[in-house]
Amino acid sequence: MKFDVILAGVGGQGVLSLAAIIATGAMKDNLKVRQSEVHGMAQRGGAVLSHLRISDSEIASDLVPKGVASLVLSMEPLESLRYVDFLSPDGSIVTAAEPLVNIPNYPEMETIYEKIRKFKNHKIVDSVAIAKKAGSARAANMVIIGAVSKLLPVSKSSLKAAIEELFLSKGKEVAAVNIKAFELGAE
Repeated sequence: MKFDVILAGVGGQGVLSLAAIIATGAMKDNLKVRQSEVHGMAQRGGAVLSHLRISDSEIASDLVPKGVASLVLSMEPLESLRYVDFLSPDGSIVTAAEPLVNIPNYPEMETIYEKIRKFKNHKIVDSVAIAKKAGSARAANMVIIGAVSKLLPVSKSSLKAAIEELFLSKGKEVAAVNIKAFELGAE
């Protein structure tokens, strides 16, 4: 089994937290993991990309080759389109619906959505609205993990344990909100 993920977004959206949670969950399920990340020009507002490779056998490289990713997972719709060259023909593209307009010539949202919808396996998630139902708009990235949990070769229990581990240091209430956001995203 091999499952390659490209995670994308903009600085400040929690892309690296997404990668860490999925990787930690995979390790809890005794899977092998390799990860590489690229930070943008600025901490907030710049592009962030993470390569995440999950397998039940050894993994030779940290980087996902173009055309083989099982999943492009994005916190920003335009960023998801930037990395579709990595997607395999039967791969999935899942993105948060909400844009982070950080350039003056940001395309019309419907144009972006139309391009995403052209992919056979796609999902556009209203992550902020769902996260608000969980108790915090800041948990939008946990909604996205929930939304792809059925696609990942990682058990939901391991993903939830990884979320709890990451957020317990910020308090039980923060951890509970993020777990709820995950569960609502999975629904």
